[in-house]
Order: sequence, then C-alpha cells, then structure tokens
Amino acid sequence: MGLLDKVKAQATQVAGKAQEAGRAGQAKLEEVQARRRVDTLLRDLGEAVYAERTGSGTAGPDAVARLVEEIRAAEADLAAAHVHAGDDGEAPGTGGDGHGESGSGTGGTGTD
Repeated sequence: MGLLDKVKAQATQVAGKAQEAGRAGQAKLEEVQARRRVDTLLRDLGEAVYAERTGSGTAGPDAVARLVEEIRAAEADLAAAHVHAGDDGEAPGTGGDGHGESGSGTGGTGTD
C-alpha cells in the first residue's frame, strides 16, 4: 500500500497547486480589470477637463470632482487587487512614500 499512499499524496499536492494557480489567475484578472477601469476614468477625466476649459462640453459642473472621486475609489480597488495577488500593495505612482509621482502637490496646472 506504500505506492498507493504516495500516489494519493502526489494527487493532493497537484490539486493544491492547481487551486493556487487558479487563485493567482483570478487575482491577476481582477488587477487587470481594475487597471482598465482606472485608465477609462482617467481618459474620461481628461475629456471632462478639456470640455470644461474650452466650454465645448455638456458635462455638469461637478463632473471633474465626481470623476476624481471615482478614480480614487478605482485606485483603491487596484491596490486591493495588488494585495490580493500577493504584491506589495502600493498604489500605482506612489513610489512607496505615499505621495504621487511629484510628491509636491503642485500638479503643474498653472492654477496653484
């Protein structure tokens, strides 16, 4: 029965690795979906800002603020997807110090 026990043990190991691979694949899928959502929202934000600045859009006056809040929520989802995938959990562009890429908060819009 030693051989049968070894086969059962190997089958259990293979099943465990398959489940682990499935979880990793699901986490990666969630990360890709969250990243795609952020990209879409950033594009929408750019369009809303352009329309606001040129007066060519029909977006409401609070569209930019709403999109910024949606981006923050989507980035939090993305960070959660990183943690779920076993990454370091850093939000994109934070550089590990909790600040954006510039870190100074001066955005360069000329309105500061």
